[in-house]
Amino acid sequence: MADSTDTLKTTPLYDAHKDLGARMMGFGGFDMPVQYSSIMEEHMAVRNEAGLFDVSHMGELMVRGDGALDLIQRLVTNDAGNLYDGRAMYTVMCTPSGGIIDDLIVYRLSEDRYMMVLNAANVERDIAWIRDHNDEGVTLENASDETALLALQGPRSLRIAQPFLDSDLDDLKFYHFWEETGHAFMDCEEAVVSRTGYTGETGLELYVPAEEAERVWKTLLDAGADEGLKPAGLGARDTLRLEAGLHLHGNDITEQTNPYEAGLGWLVKLEKGEFVGRDALRTISEDGPDRKLVGFVAAERGIPRHDHTILSPEEDEIGIVTSGTQSPVLDTGIGLGYVPNDPVYTEPGQSLLIASRRRSFEGTVKEPPFHEEN
Repeated sequence: MADSTDTLKTTPLYDAHKDLGARMMGFGGFDMPVQYSSIMEEHMAVRNEAGLFDVSHMGELMVRGDGALDLIQRLVTNDAGNLYDGRAMYTVMCTPSGGIIDDLIVYRLSEDRYMMVLNAANVERDIAWIRDHNDEGVTLENASDETALLALQGPRSLRIAQPFLDSDLDDLKFYHFWEETGHAFMDCEEAVVSRTGYTGETGLELYVPAEEAERVWKTLLDAGADEGLKPAGLGARDTLRLEAGLHLHGNDITEQTNPYEAGLGWLVKLEKGEFVGRDALRTISEDGPDRKLVGFVAAERGIPRHDHTILSPEEDEIGIVTSGTQSPVLDTGIGLGYVPNDPVYTEPGQSLLIASRRRSFEGTVKEPPFHEEN
């Protein structure tokens, strides 16, 4: 649901979006571009060539000091002790009962310096939670307003960015990053070039100073014009991430869901030591979750939507759709939703019914990513 426009913040690229004729909408407390041309065109550009997203609404928290690692280890489920300089990690942060407060990325910049990247709508709450658990006097700095984040995604993205870097991007592995200083990247005094993204495609996420954002944005669009690069909005970002089976916090994962039922049990390292939610998650791991997040593809005409009801083939109500859309690649409806953790509902190939207020249609359980053969 779109946010009210009364109190929305803007990213450093707001004027650039308006100049490009973007359709704007409130999201995560920001006035953000939904689309420039069409969601379909922008989606297919990312799948086949490249797209450039403004995701500066995301939050960046700098964590510094001797106790930085210990603080992060107590707050997240994954093992930050496995990180090294230039390595990033996807993880979740949980309540004592195992509910997901947020999903985030942790970057190790140096032994006592980390960056935590938070979802836009959760920044203030997340930072308050982290401060409440900061018993070692670790320095926490909210660098969100000073940092712009651009996502260059698609099969031609590395080729577009390569001329602006001294090192070979083919050497930058997935979930690794370079910290570029001394004007090494596009003459920015500081930048982080990260092999991460939210589209299921090859790509980079570029953290640059807010005051340099518009110059970097325009330079990349110019450089990628002959490669088919297009500006892309949140509409395409959502259809892309859903085709790839990636979770959206607030829909697919919330404080009412735990990592095991959400298919994120691989992020929980119970053996690493104490962390918030460990005891509850250990119990869930041993007993098994009561329900499971599954992917499904419409077997007939119909588009699943958030909060549609999932029915068994016998038309018993068994679950709820958390995310749904029309897949541009498949040209059919796709979705994610929670159903009882029983093979009769969760095994690929099983049939389900998706019901709105007006009609129901058949869906088939499928393991994401939807747009690839698996």
